[in-house]
Formats: sequence, structure tokens, C-alpha cells
Amino acid sequence: MQENNIAGCQELLCINTEKVYDWILNESLFDLNLMDLHLPLNPNTGEHLTCEDIDVDTVTCKVTPNCVEPISILSRVDQNFIIDGTEVTLQLVNIRKNFKVTVFVDLISELGEGTIEVCEAEFTRCEQVVLCAPEGTDIDVYFTDLDCFVCTATCDQMTHPNQLDITLQVRLCQSIQSTYDVTLEIIAEFCEPRDILPIAPCPTPSMPPQCPVIFPHNCDY
Repeated sequence: MQENNIAGCQELLCINTEKVYDWILNESLFDLNLMDLHLPLNPNTGEHLTCEDIDVDTVTCKVTPNCVEPISILSRVDQNFIIDGTEVTLQLVNIRKNFKVTVFVDLISELGEGTIEVCEAEFTRCEQVVLCAPEGTDIDVYFTDLDCFVCTATCDQMTHPNQLDITLQVRLCQSIQSTYDVTLEIIAEFCEPRDILPIAPCPTPSMPPQCPVIFPHNCDY
């Protein structure tokens, strides 16, 4: 690295960072069927809840990435594409995503209308994306939005009084990048700390407003 004369406070620096090889944003929708979910115990009485104890129209869900292994890159395969008249080798990336869905329902008004958790269930979905992601690059998947809604919910008091069947749809908005660690040589200025914000001084004592119209009031008799 050659020494250069740089004006001002700039210096020639080497920094470690990530080079982004490719970046896509995509949306994924899929359905999930959860059948024969056993209703929990009544939190007030400790007895098993039945279909008559819940408001089936209030079933909701919450989906979160699995805390142990949310994303797995299964494989990447080279494929040739013609883009703007030029042949380029990209990678077909197979991604496995693991989630946890939690189901909730409200009790009927006679039982207090509280919301209770019915169950937690784990599920997996896979997808393929085309990226510039040659061997050696890392593939990072971030969920910018992750939610679900219940499409149908049924609970038959006559046949299975303690079981709930639901279908739900999960929506993923995700950012997928292929990256590689690099060291860059750049010309930059060093950051300086900001000024300290002043702390307001202690207030001086002040007298509450008086009411001279009513007191003190001197009357001549």
C-alpha cells in the first residue's frame, strides 16, 4: 500500500466488512393444517375444556422462527443462464426454514372470556431461489415480516368435544443475501464523539400563585 498525501483529517484505512454478491426480496405464502389439537385445561377450574367452553370464532395464531435452527442451507447447484445476451453461472439454492406456530382461543363469557394458549406446533418449509452464491459465500435469510391468520377453525362437540381443527396461512416477507468477508482499502475520516448534552440546572424555589381577590381581603366597615 503506497503512502499518499491526503488533505484534511482523512486517512487511508483498511477495514473488514462483507461484500454482497447478490440480494433479493421475496414473499412466500403457504397453508398449514393443524388437526386434532387437544384443548387445554381450564385455567380457573383445572378441568378439561370442551368445544362448548371456547369461542371458535376467536381462534388466532402467532408464528416465529425456530429458536434452535431457523434456517438451513441444504445445497447449491450451479446453473447457466443467459442474461442480457451474456452467459452467466448462478446457483440454485435450496433453503429449509423451521418455524413454531402458537394457537390461541378465547373462553366464552361465562368463563371470563380470557385468552388461552391451545398448543405450540413446529413445522418446516423449503424453497428454492436463484442467486449469485458461489461456494465460499454465506447465505443470510432475514424475515422482514412474518405473520399468520386463521382461515378455518372447527370444534365438534358431538364427535370430538376436546379437539380443535384449524387451517391457517403463513406469510413470509424475507431478505436473502449472499455475502463474503473482504478487507477494503478506503479513504475516510475518523468519527469524533458528539457534544455532551447539557443537564438542566436545579430549579430555583418558586412560590405558588396567590389569590388576592379572595384572600387577604381588607374591608372597611
